[in-house]
Amino acid sequence: MRARITFTKQGALRYTGHLDLHRLWERAMRRAELPISYSLGFHPQPKISLAAALPLGFSSRGEVLDVRLNEDIPVDEIAIRLKDNLPPDIQVTKIESVDERQPALQTQVLSAAYDIHLTEPVVGAELNRKVEEIMMTETLPRERRGKFYDLRPLIEMLSVVTEANGKVWLRMTLSARDGATGRPEEVLSVLGIEPEYTRVERTRLIFQG
Repeated sequence: MRARITFTKQGALRYTGHLDLHRLWERAMRRAELPISYSLGFHPQPKISLAAALPLGFSSRGEVLDVRLNEDIPVDEIAIRLKDNLPPDIQVTKIESVDERQPALQTQVLSAAYDIHLTEPVVGAELNRKVEEIMMTETLPRERRGKFYDLRPLIEMLSVVTEANGKVWLRMTLSARDGATGRPEEVLSVLGIEPEYTRVERTRLIFQG
């Protein structure tokens, strides 16, 4: 059985890295007595696949993992077993059984959506102007780790949200394909916003099909 679990990652777990999160899930599943499948060889690994690494400090409302189980278990029972074995900052929001013949989860990710709240006040009109400029430009040359690339085609959507109380924040959808991944902090840099003055939350991952 191949089970797909959608979950949140909040609170202090924002500072838990990708590998530690993987181990956290393995421990939780063992405590929940779920029959995880393991790879063969001298160092068997649990067949747990996280869709996309979440940068340290980011929270999320829509992380996704696949786990292979040695037997078919109703998804409601999986949820019940996991409930008391996960930390409070992880909440399972959906579990479904998926076709075992589907490609690896990581290869199905197309894009990622983010909400970015600003911890310092900004002028909404000025931020709107900058966002419009970015969306109208054809190229945004950037450098990452000594390599030059074009950020613009990686920005699928970028908009300013203005609440009734005047609070202003950002929404963006960025490419998350292998070799073509947009990073929120790069977009913020183009906007002239320091990442340390923001709270970034990944709201969902967008998959093929």
